[in-house]
Amino acid sequence: MSDLLTSLTGLPADVATPAYDRDAAGVGILHLGLGAFHRAHQAVYTDDALAAEGGDWRITGANLRSRDLPEAMNAQNGLYTVLERSDHDRARIIGAHGPAIGGDPAAILRVATDPGIRILSLTVSEKAYGIDRAAMDIDDSHPAIAADLAAAETPKGVVGIITRALAARRAAGAAAFTVLSCDNLPDNGALLRAGVLGFARRTDPDLASWIEAEIAFPATMVDRITPATTDATLADIERLTGRRDLAGVETEPFRQWVIEDHFPQGRPAWDAGGAEFVRDVGPHEAMKLRMLNGSHSLIAYSGQLLGLPLVRDTVADRDLSRLSRRHMAAAAATLPRNAGLDPAAYADALMDRFANPGIAHQTRQIAMDGTEKLPQRWFAPAAELLRDGRDTGPFAFATAIWLAWLAKLADLGDRPDDPRADALIERVRSADGDHGALIRAVLSLPGLAPAELQHATEFTDAVARHLDRIRAEGPRAAMTQEAQQ
Repeated sequence: MSDLLTSLTGLPADVATPAYDRDAAGVGILHLGLGAFHRAHQAVYTDDALAAEGGDWRITGANLRSRDLPEAMNAQNGLYTVLERSDHDRARIIGAHGPAIGGDPAAILRVATDPGIRILSLTVSEKAYGIDRAAMDIDDSHPAIAADLAAAETPKGVVGIITRALAARRAAGAAAFTVLSCDNLPDNGALLRAGVLGFARRTDPDLASWIEAEIAFPATMVDRITPATTDATLADIERLTGRRDLAGVETEPFRQWVIEDHFPQGRPAWDAGGAEFVRDVGPHEAMKLRMLNGSHSLIAYSGQLLGLPLVRDTVADRDLSRLSRRHMAAAAATLPRNAGLDPAAYADALMDRFANPGIAHQTRQIAMDGTEKLPQRWFAPAAELLRDGRDTGPFAFATAIWLAWLAKLADLGDRPDDPRADALIERVRSADGDHGALIRAVLSLPGLAPAELQHATEFTDAVARHLDRIRAEGPRAAMTQEAQQ
């Protein structure tokens, strides 16, 4: 059995290691959410920044509930491997992390109130925030929000912890940290700001006024395909490094980070790793959400219907490749002009990335949380096309594929991995095969689709026609016919 990865000595020469003195760099970032994406993305950029310009910018990572990964990272002195998958796998050891915290909100708060922390960043997914996007306010019924409102001094949820930490910093006269959402959400900075302000207004209106005036919530756009870590991931890491790694992660070579440049207390030199600092993240965010994430969702539900478990399998399928391209083109038609974007080149790069033979990205993983993802990925751009009198056909077909997948799950006695799974399955069963009723019932879920799209008969009739064809001829025949349009 190989030794555990606890030091940088004795590693093979072709394994990249941190090009800086870890002990000389202090901690300046508290990051909430130690999932694979953060370890393959923001932590890598921070590793590059430390190598380029140094500074006290190492990371204390924290999970609000789970202890397993923080314990694994602590056992390895914060070191772990990023395995870049392609035709030639490469291993890189990341040293940007210091001690990690798992399942201890009080310890997280103690770190957050340390004046040395100048950035609090997070990757926790939208459903963990407890923020109502339509109202741009906290959702009082969200379990974490409700619990923290009742015990604001000892919060356990994301928004409660951030608000309490800011209150403590203010009371101590310490400079406030910048709050940086790195989640794959539209306008993530404004969303998180609205949630923190909403929580503060209910618990301490004076604090809310201070946050509104003093705290920066920059927007970001993040991108790097990061499949779930498997036994094969860890075995390949051990083969390349000669060490066992309890916290390794696999990813693709490509990475992108576009950041609104608003950091009153400073920031690492993330641009040394290729991050782009801009005044307006919006156009980049729209291109990524609508072209990459939107086509990813189409690929996921189509792949699930056809029994294709991996993204690379779906884009190797001629019909699905054509449908993906068509969906990207429809999404590109909704993007802002004169924003320096190149949607055609972006689409080419996406297809190459999706086809990467080294990345085993599961369609089932991408299919999760559809009700959280599809409003931004499909329904908002479809509504924009509708308003402009342009073709919504690709979005109607994608919607039919999603509904057909939900119907298949219901027939099998299964359910989607979605926070609104019960409501979705109940609506599928209540429709009892009536496609019009199914479309009306699902699209009318609060916050899912704009009202104008729900009531646009040209859109809903098109969805119904696709569902009729899928039922009569099967999903493969429907996809083949649609791909030939």
